[in-house]
Amino acid sequence: MTEVLRLEHVSKSFGNKEVLKDINFHVNSGEIIGYIGSNGAGKSTTIKIILGLIDDYEGDVYVFGDKVKGKTEYKRKIGYVPEVSDMYDNLTAKEYIDFIGMLYGINSNAAVAKAAEMMGVFGIQGAMEGRIHTFSKGMRQKLSIVAGMLHNPDILFLDEPLGGIDANSVLVFKEIIQKLKNKGKTIFYSSHILEVVEKLSDRILLINDGTIIIDGSVEEVMKKQSDTSLESIFNDVTGFHDHEMLADKFVDAFMN
Repeated sequence: MTEVLRLEHVSKSFGNKEVLKDINFHVNSGEIIGYIGSNGAGKSTTIKIILGLIDDYEGDVYVFGDKVKGKTEYKRKIGYVPEVSDMYDNLTAKEYIDFIGMLYGINSNAAVAKAAEMMGVFGIQGAMEGRIHTFSKGMRQKLSIVAGMLHNPDILFLDEPLGGIDANSVLVFKEIIQKLKNKGKTIFYSSHILEVVEKLSDRILLINDGTIIIDGSVEEVMKKQSDTSLESIFNDVTGFHDHEMLADKFVDAFMN
């Protein structure tokens, strides 16, 4: 397998808050990486550093073997679907797709035709002429997925990509990810939905308080931790065991 991504001694602070602490890992082509951790653990910061959205950090990031700090050309080979997309809300979906296609050098007619077919899979083919500000959260997220994949990227970064999406489309999306892997694409998937990560991922990276504390296949991790689910492993290694007590406290308050 070919290495497509490597982070070496990557650290990042915001003021006095150290968000990433000496992060080291590599990713091979065709892998589906499940990148998990609590809120504030450093997941999104890691992804934004790789994407070049944050360039004030210590350490080195290599994509396709090249150090990427200060460079932009490598971005043509990567795709990004964030949890919440910043879109030009007054544009129609067609105009937005045309704009994204232009950024990647894709002919307007070809970009719109490709996007229409992809949108049809998610059941929003009729929304091409609609203004984005009229879209539901799920429709916006589906459009974001299409836009992030429009240019056929070699590595796809997914940061909580399923927010607001209906159950049927989630099933379709999971199948899409598996089929992209079979085509040799690399998927870097960050999510709080541990069940989805467990089913999709070849390998798990668990970050806690800015440090990678688990790196291995789902089977290896479960065997090593002597647990039966990724959720129980997550709770064990992050030290979170209060879910039942907190639920009781909430229900007691609700019932009063």
